[in-house]
This record gives sequence, C-alpha cells and structure tokens, in this order.
Amino acid sequence: MNAASIPAPTAHGASTHFAFTAMTTNNEKPLPPTRTPARAIFIGASSGGVYAMLELAAALPANFPVPVFLVQHIGAHRSQLAQLLSARGPNPAVAANDGDAPAAGTIHVAPPDHHMLLEGGVIRVTRGPKEHHARPAIDPLFRSAALEMGAGAIGVVLTGMLEDGSAGLRAIKDCGGTVVVQDPADAFEPGMPRAALSVVRADHVVPLSQMADLLLALAREERVVPADRNLAPLPALRREHALGKGGHTVENLKEIATPSTFSCPDCGGVLFELDDKRPVRYRCHTGHAFGLRSLAATQEQVTDAALWTGLRVLQEKEAILRRLAEVQRESDAAAAADCDREADEIAQVANAMRKLTVKAPSPASFEA
Repeated sequence: MNAASIPAPTAHGASTHFAFTAMTTNNEKPLPPTRTPARAIFIGASSGGVYAMLELAAALPANFPVPVFLVQHIGAHRSQLAQLLSARGPNPAVAANDGDAPAAGTIHVAPPDHHMLLEGGVIRVTRGPKEHHARPAIDPLFRSAALEMGAGAIGVVLTGMLEDGSAGLRAIKDCGGTVVVQDPADAFEPGMPRAALSVVRADHVVPLSQMADLLLALAREERVVPADRNLAPLPALRREHALGKGGHTVENLKEIATPSTFSCPDCGGVLFELDDKRPVRYRCHTGHAFGLRSLAATQEQVTDAALWTGLRVLQEKEAILRRLAEVQRESDAAAAADCDREADEIAQVANAMRKLTVKAPSPASFEA
C-alpha cells in the first residue's frame, strides 16, 4: 500500500468528538448486518515502543480522522510521552484523564500506573489490578475497545517483549474488529508481535514504515459487520473485563476458568487458568492476569527477591550466633563452641544460596 492510493483525509479539528456504540448481543441471538458509526485505533507497545510511536506520530497526517489510543508500558514513573509525541507529529497527544471524550486527530496516552479503558463513549482511567505485571497494560484497553466498538475497533500491536496485547487482539478480532501487527522482523523487540500472530489471524502485518498509510486507509474504511458473526466469546469476555476492573468474585471467575496449582506472584492468591486457551492465560480472584511468558518472568522476579531475603536472614543469624559465642566464650566455652559450629553450618548454607542467587536465568528464555 502506498500513499498515492489513499484518499486525502477530510479536515477534522482535534476537538471533534465521536459517539461510540457499545456492542449488544440481543440476548446473544444473531444480529442483522450493521455499519459501525465510527472507528478508532488502539495501539499497544512495550520495549522499543517509544521510538516506534515517535516515528509513527511523525508519519500520521494532520487532522487524522479518528481518535488514537496508546498504551505504552511505562510503569509508575512520571512520563513525558504525550509531550514528545505532540512535538514530533502534527496531531496533538494528551495524557488521558478519567471522563475525557475521545477526539478525532488526538493521540490519547495512558498515564503512568493507570489502565486506560473506553466505556460508555468516554475514557476511563483506573488503577485496576496489574496485567502481565504491568499498569498500564494493553489487554485491558483492547478488551474495552472490543466490547465498546465491536467492528469499529482497530487494534495494533507494536514492538515489545512477552505477550501483552495478544489476548486483547483476539477479543477485537472475535468482536469483528481489525487486527494489525508490526512485522516481527521489523520490530525492535519481536516478542509481542510474534505472540500476537501465534493466537490471532492478523488482517495486516506490516513494517513500521507502512503503518501510517495503512492506519489512514483503515480509519476511512467503512466496516460492515457480518450477520453470521460468532457471538459465543462475548459472555466470557464481559466477565473477564469485569474481573480486570477488580470486580466480581471467585464464583464468577470459576465460570470462565479452572483453579491451577500456581499462585499469583503479585498477591499470593490462587491462579485460575482461563478456559479460552488461545493464548493460555491465568487470573487470580483479585484480578491480576498473566500469560505463560509474563508469569514466568514475574515469578523470576519474585524468586529473586525471596532468595535475597533468605540470604539476608541467614547472614543475620550467622552474625547473631557469632556474637553470642563471643559473649559466652569465657563463661560457657561449650555453649560458645556450639554457637560457632551452628554459625559455620549457616555460613555454608548462605554461601550456597548466594551462588544460586547470582546465577540468574537468561531473560531470553521467557521469549522462546
């Protein structure tokens, strides 16, 4: 696809707001063919995503005809990403606030330590449970886009590690939306694009250099929802969306998942394996969610912290025993010898634990 084949966009001011129509199921009965009243683009990125988004923001034409939503894994630290995107491209970028109305030609950026959702035609900014050990996370935005917009949603996964965004893209696809994935060979980190392509048939796989032209064409395309579309995933998707906001109970989780033998590395609760196995995912009853790769990576962090804590406790115990032996040396030589012997044994255990602690697995193993 090249720019010459794409009609020039009509002018829209950044203040033009869109009215979104949430998907309805009419009691899960087949619906007649419909035409979506609006489209919007939902982008997820992680490692290497800032550079990718700066390039994409510069390439998007001014007065872009639909809203753009971006989740970049930025953690809890203060971010200047919106200002950087505004400075690089012709369309304004803003950090999302709860209750904002989506605006055409505006890039709405998820703020640090908050998920960004689309509900009831407005942006919701929440501190719901982390997913893939991340907040903001991509999957919550994509799920809300699928439920809110159906075929009007355009989901895009860019560069990143692990698998955030894969399940969300699957939800968008299941609800009739369009799925776009950056070519893994073109991505700074191919993990997220590869994970997405392993679970969902993408409508478009393109390098970043072609992304702006493609998104403009899709934004101007009228999407027809087929009458025979599959509505079976919707009930489970709604339940998971509620769980992702910290709602519902263990009983509701049991309706879409089965208890596993794993514990949640974020809160220690039991992880349930979701019945939908593409991709394999886990949730605890408080709402934390993981894919297999993100679970392994997060568990590694928890294991590392536990090992260092155990090493500290052993070293402290050895030091206390050495001090006790020193105090008892003159008054009770036998007791002092016992303390020295026990301290020597603990020192050996601590030395073995230290060797184990500094032998960390390669992070690349989680991307396999």
